[in-house]
Amino acid sequence: MQQRSAFTLIEVLIAIALMGIILPVLYNSVDVLNSSNRHLHTYLQKSKIQSRAMRTLYLDIAGSDGNLSILKNDYDRLCIGQTTNSLYGLSKPKVCWIVLKEKHRLVRVEGERFHLPLKMEEHVESDIVQQNIALFKISWAKDKVLVRIQEQKKDPFAFLVQGITKPKPHIKKKKHPVKKKAHNKAPKRQKKPQKTPRQ
Repeated sequence: MQQRSAFTLIEVLIAIALMGIILPVLYNSVDVLNSSNRHLHTYLQKSKIQSRAMRTLYLDIAGSDGNLSILKNDYDRLCIGQTTNSLYGLSKPKVCWIVLKEKHRLVRVEGERFHLPLKMEEHVESDIVQQNIALFKISWAKDKVLVRIQEQKKDPFAFLVQGITKPKPHIKKKKHPVKKKAHNKAPKRQKKPQKTPRQ
């Protein structure tokens, strides 16, 4: 018997035909895998940004002195009088969380002392935290602060911070006027007992 040393022409053509069928399928599956990886990476990046933003907001509230002001509107505005959480190395900064009308951006503003709207001489640092905000609501009851945030076409996200009590208002004690004793009046003379005549 003779040993075969090479493929026949028909076998080579069949192999090429099979490769022509298999390669496009493999290419499509690799393309789908790359696309899903890109979507997963984008989702993880957004999730990372969102979790970092929520962590910052949580620490801002948890480190506050209890002096929170919440302005209720379509989107709430939260201002924290003083907090121990600073992104810029300030000792006890004031922090405000605002939703801007432009692209419904959630913005964090940090500074020493400032008022909203900002004045020309006031210096602050601001960071765009998220865009396309559909919901930003803050509720404060007793010692609990509930924060609810939702991006458009996404599930809402919420968290609760406990132990935030309102500072007691500083009440000045009224001074009662001290009654002065009159020194000008002469002391009253005591009446001497009258002697009764002996019988």
